[in-house]
Amino acid sequence: MKKITRQYIRTLIPERNKDSHKGTYGHSLLIAGNTGTMGAAVIAAKACLRTGTGLLTVNVPEDERFIMQTSLPEAMIALREKRRDLKKFSAIAIGPGLGTGSPQKALVKSILRNSHCPLVLDADALNIIAGDKSLWKAVPPSTILTPHPKEFDRLFGEHRHQEDRIRKAIAKAAEQELLIVLKGHHTVITTGTHTFYNVTGNAGLAKGGSGDALTGMITAFLAQGSKPLEAALSAIYLHGLAADITLEEQSMESMLITDVISNIGRAFRHLRNRSLPH
Repeated sequence: MKKITRQYIRTLIPERNKDSHKGTYGHSLLIAGNTGTMGAAVIAAKACLRTGTGLLTVNVPEDERFIMQTSLPEAMIALREKRRDLKKFSAIAIGPGLGTGSPQKALVKSILRNSHCPLVLDADALNIIAGDKSLWKAVPPSTILTPHPKEFDRLFGEHRHQEDRIRKAIAKAAEQELLIVLKGHHTVITTGTHTFYNVTGNAGLAKGGSGDALTGMITAFLAQGSKPLEAALSAIYLHGLAADITLEEQSMESMLITDVISNIGRAFRHLRNRSLPH
């Protein structure tokens, strides 16, 4: 198992071409939020935009669209009740704040079967699959799963220790050709063949919304053309680095994930500062 280093992540995130335009950096689709959980959608969307996606569409219920449009005018809206054309998207994430009812289950099934671009499954998308194991066969190869320990146990059975989860994650990633991001104090990222752990971040991230932001960040890197493993490693390192930078102005107790998202730009600059240690 390898440690993610600043030097390595720097090689994964190129400088932007001066002649580029918004189409150069992909079009992300986030399928997130529901009545009472629109915060998850807003957080994921803000983090996605701060991480550099060229375009962002957020799929939300029609009754909740005003929350997204007033919170983040840079994002486009796709109404959940209407037919979806997935062909124009460069990367898709589904799950934050989604809910686990019958309509949401049908939506997850549809995305699994009809998406033709890199896919991130988080939160309620994982809970839906945990409740209906027949959906596993529809999960495309190289899909990124981002469970926290409880979600991981729902998917793969109870585990007494995080070390047991790590061993199972490596085995399941290899068996099912997935990329698993097992979130925790030292988040572990595995394809089954390659396994990494992260050391950026702090306990200020131990709050609701942190995983939603990470999902948005991974999706942004995928949309910009990063391979799934590269996208996951880059997002996880920068997510933690932004949280560490946030400690300059907040404590671990007071830190909000919106503070962390506001510091993603500083994290990018810190990463590219060659005078700093690796």
